[in-house]
Formats: sequence, C-alpha cells, structure tokens
Amino acid sequence: MQAVRVHAPGGPEVLRLEDQEVPRPGDGQALVRIASAGLNYLDVQYRTGRATAPLPFTIGVEAAGVVTDVGAGVTEVAPGDRVAWAMALGACAEYAVVPAARLVGVPDGLSLRTAAAALLQGLTAHYLTHSTFALAADHVALVHAAAGGTGQLIVQVARRLGARVIATVGSDAKVDAARAAGAGDVLVTGRQDIEADVRRLTDGRGVDVVYDSVGRDTFETSLNCLRRRGLLALFGFSSGPVPPFDPAILGVKGSLFLTRPGLNQHIVTRDELLWRAGDLFTWLAEGSVSVRVGRTCGLAEARDAHEALEARRTTGKVLFEVEATVV
Repeated sequence: MQAVRVHAPGGPEVLRLEDQEVPRPGDGQALVRIASAGLNYLDVQYRTGRATAPLPFTIGVEAAGVVTDVGAGVTEVAPGDRVAWAMALGACAEYAVVPAARLVGVPDGLSLRTAAAALLQGLTAHYLTHSTFALAADHVALVHAAAGGTGQLIVQVARRLGARVIATVGSDAKVDAARAAGAGDVLVTGRQDIEADVRRLTDGRGVDVVYDSVGRDTFETSLNCLRRRGLLALFGFSSGPVPPFDPAILGVKGSLFLTRPGLNQHIVTRDELLWRAGDLFTWLAEGSVSVRVGRTCGLAEARDAHEALEARRTTGKVLFEVEATVV
C-alpha cells in the first residue's frame, strides 16, 4: 500500500509518499481500507512537531472506509462495516490500523466521502456549541475563520440551535461561504475593524462567546469583542500560538472566561463519541447541516495541500480521495 510518511518534523517538504506493507490489526484494533481522508490543522501540528508522535509515522487523523479485518477482542465493528474515525494517526494511506473503540459506523445513505469530510470538524463544532458553551436562541456568537471547514460547521450548528452568528473571514472571496453557512453578519479581517463592528452590531454589548481557531492574530480582538463575563473558546492556533499574558487582563476586560478546549477531551468515552457522531450524522443525513468540500486531491498531492492550508488559501474542507472504488 501507499502512505504519506513523516521521518522528521518540518515544512510540507518532509511529507513522503512511500510504499508500506499492509498492517495487521492487533488486539482491540481494526484494519480499515480507506476511501477518503480529511486534512486538518492538527496534521500541520504533527508535521511540524508541535504535536508529537514516534518517528517515522503516517500522517492524517481522520478518514472513512471499510473494515477488512479485526483483531482479538473487537466487538465494536466487523469486516464489511462502513466506518469513520477521527483523532487517530495513519489516515493518509490506503489502509490503516485503528483502535476499534475510535470507529463509528457510517449510516446507510451517507457517503464515506461525506463522513470523512465532516467527522473531525463536525465533532469539534458539536462539543464547542453543546459543551464548551451551550448555545441557545438568545445567544450571539462570533466565529473566526468562518469560511473554513470547521468554521462553516460551527456556524451551521449554531444557527441550528437558534443562536445569532457574526462571522469573520480572511478575504472578500470567502464572504459568500460564511453567509451560505448561516452567518447573519460577515466581517472581513484586514479590511474592517472587527472589534468596532462587533460592538456596533451588538449595540455595544459584545458577544456571548467567541469561537477562535486562529490564535495569535485574533486573540486580543476576541477578548475585546466579548460581553461582560463572556467566554473565549480558543481551540486552535492557525496563525501561531498566543504569547504569554497576564490573566489579570481577563478581569480588567469584564471578568471574562478563557478556555483552551480540545476534541480528545470531549470524546473520552465511547458513549460520548457515539453521541456526538450520531447527532452529526443525523444532521448530515437530514440536510440540516452540510459539509462543503473545497478541494479534493490524491495522496501524492499532500505537500501542496498542506501548503495551501497553511497559507489560508482553502475554503471548506480539503479531502484526499484514496480509494474511489469503495462506496
């Protein structure tokens, strides 16, 4: 089989498409023939060494496919099952061994392509809007990078819950994508004064919650857009890590709350994983939430795909089509 491997941390040039033996599942594991794999900022963190794994490793933490074999003790899945997973390495390959407890069944009527495109970012949108800050109809949320894959899903889920959404995007070309996802107001960073416009749009009050995946470039603005006792959910660092700061600033700005949530801490148990994935797949199947695939490519294009993601040239999800004959 072929797999995209990392032998040393670095830029996109360290990604290598290599031939590998098809692995065998061990106890509690399943072998999955991959149909599609999603690209996420977490892949960049693994590639650069911000997130660590024993070297060398196969990159990619999200995919969907068909189970072809299982190891001893596996009861969650069986050969022939259509499955998807997130937050387990090895996705950018033709086959992967995955902990069976991480796999979720893909329901009939939902394509493996859609499951691979939506799962990690959809689970993220679910925990942010249901657990980190449980949105309701009287809330106003600010969503940064709203034209990206995660951003579009957060906007859609927020609107499904009845909340009002103010979105930011990186260019005029991305405005329509944020509006299509359900954002009531869309602001373009670099061209508009985000803080002033948010205050204007909320009659000076500020928003209840900011969902921020950008990090360094938006951190101060995010704090300044919050209402008194509002919450900043800083769940990503696409522009780089936030520099050290004095937590007393949170009190000065209105007794604000700051949290750094992560997906792994919100799918600790299989019951929680199945709850979040079940909701997501139901929404996708009924059409109340959709995922926009902005680009598809093959494993051989991994380097270019990483470059585009880091340069913020992508809109929607970037998806690797691995095995088109698996449906």
